[in-house]
Amino acid sequence: MKKLFILFFAFLFCSVNAEVLEAGVSIEEVPKALYGGWRITAHLDTTNARSSFKPQSLDFWTLSRVGDSILLDNPMSGANSTISVKTVEGNLVVFSKKTPYDNNKVLTDIVTIRLNEDSFTGINELKLETFSLIDNHLMKTETAKYIIKGEKISGDSIL
Repeated sequence: MKKLFILFFAFLFCSVNAEVLEAGVSIEEVPKALYGGWRITAHLDTTNARSSFKPQSLDFWTLSRVGDSILLDNPMSGANSTISVKTVEGNLVVFSKKTPYDNNKVLTDIVTIRLNEDSFTGINELKLETFSLIDNHLMKTETAKYIIKGEKISGDSIL
């Protein structure tokens, strides 16, 4: 019985080096090609709020690994966020981020990309929720889907 207790105790407090990011996805599974600087072009595919979303855009993302987190910086807007990796299947990566702004809005991005060495293609699904400043109930949900293409402009960034 004492051996069983020791085995159980050892199993319970074993540590694993690979940090789990989301639903069983380890940071070690994320392709190293994802990290670095990217030039992103986006074209609006569908939306329920044409006045809220640009028909096309040009952006820059810097994706870097810092410890057990992945950071997305946008030097054009000054925005930065920790992303949550949802799925990694070979060169297919799905990640999301949630960003509050304007005191009563939350923007959720779900990005699905297929990496191809120094480029990627994919979609960015956006959901912009607006909440009441009085009682915080959801007032409006606006959505958009962009077709995105990325071109690597600088190399890996793993710290």
